[in-house]
Amino acid sequence: MASQQKTSRKAAAAAIRRPQARAANGRAHAGDAGDDIGLDALVGHAGYAVRRFQLWIFQDFIKTLATVDIRPTQYSVMTVIGANPGLSQMAVAKRLGIERARLVHLLDSLEERDFVSRIPSATDRRSHALHLTARGRSALAQFKRLAAEHERHVADKIGKDNRERLLQILACFT
Repeated sequence: MASQQKTSRKAAAAAIRRPQARAANGRAHAGDAGDDIGLDALVGHAGYAVRRFQLWIFQDFIKTLATVDIRPTQYSVMTVIGANPGLSQMAVAKRLGIERARLVHLLDSLEERDFVSRIPSATDRRSHALHLTARGRSALAQFKRLAAEHERHVADKIGKDNRERLLQILACFT
C-alpha cells in the first residue's frame, strides 16, 4: 500500500512537471481543467513563446535567489558593475537597456544594502562612477553561485543542448 502511494505521488509529480501535449490549434485536450482556451495563432508566434519562457525564467530565478532577496535586474546591474568598475550610470543603463530613471531607483536600493557605491567622476562633475563595495563583491559571488543553480534548472527544463542552442540564437540580442 505504501509503495503504491509513493508510485502514484511520483507519477503525479512527473505529470505536473511535464508540459501538456496540445492540439495543433493550441487548445488543451478535453478534460484539462482551466486550460480549455485555445491560443490559435499564438501557438506559432515566437514572441509569445519567448514571453512565456521569460515568465518561467524570472519566476525560477526569483525563487532560486529568494534567500538573498535579489531580482534579475539587480543581479544584472551588479554583474556588469563588477566586471566593469567605474562605469557611469548612463553606460550601465544603455548596455542593459534599462530606463535611466529606473536605474537610479535600483542603484538607490543597492546602495542602501551597501552593495554598490557611486563615486563622483574625476572627469565629469555631473556623472558618478559605479563600483561594488566589499560587501557587494562578496554578495555577488554568492548570487553567481545561486544563478548557476538557476541555470541548471533551465537546462533541466529544456535540456542542456537546447539551452546552449538558445543562448547561441539569442546572442545577437545581447
